[in-house]
Amino acid sequence: MRRRTMLRHMTAALLLPMLPLPVRAMGDDASPPAPSDAQQVSREAWRDLLPEDRYHILFEEGTEPGGSSPLDKEYGEGTYICAACYQPLFSSADKFDSGTGWPSFTRPLDGAMDTKRDFRLIWPRTEYHCSNCGGHQGHVFNDGPPPTGQRWCNNGLALEFVPAGQELPPLRTP
Repeated sequence: MRRRTMLRHMTAALLLPMLPLPVRAMGDDASPPAPSDAQQVSREAWRDLLPEDRYHILFEEGTEPGGSSPLDKEYGEGTYICAACYQPLFSSADKFDSGTGWPSFTRPLDGAMDTKRDFRLIWPRTEYHCSNCGGHQGHVFNDGPPPTGQRWCNNGLALEFVPAGQELPPLRTP
């Protein structure tokens, strides 16, 4: 009897972490948060301003295929801005080639991003959004180069590049 009981406990201990219950208990959801009425109006207005592929990335938290963005190979000096509201997000000085096929940075500009936990792929990731319009940009990982050790992996469709010497556009609202 003792062997069977011990075997059951060991099996339960191995299988317990695979259950989805802890994810639900933490309150993090795999789907985008339901927008408030005011945000819904804003999202509909963004839908009218943005091409469908950009809207999907920014406001439905989509992901573009790796290697599909020309911004992945853009290494000129300048500023990367949110493709929706034009808020400056990254400096080209913080861009690096991660080999992933997505534009990657060691850090965002101060105050440019908000983050949340994302459990869509079972294990937790940190998702980040433009702090001005809430547009989904990408995910941050702890496998980047110095000085931060972080890789801010961004969807190219969520960004626009403004070369150094060119004036940044004014912030846009829907």
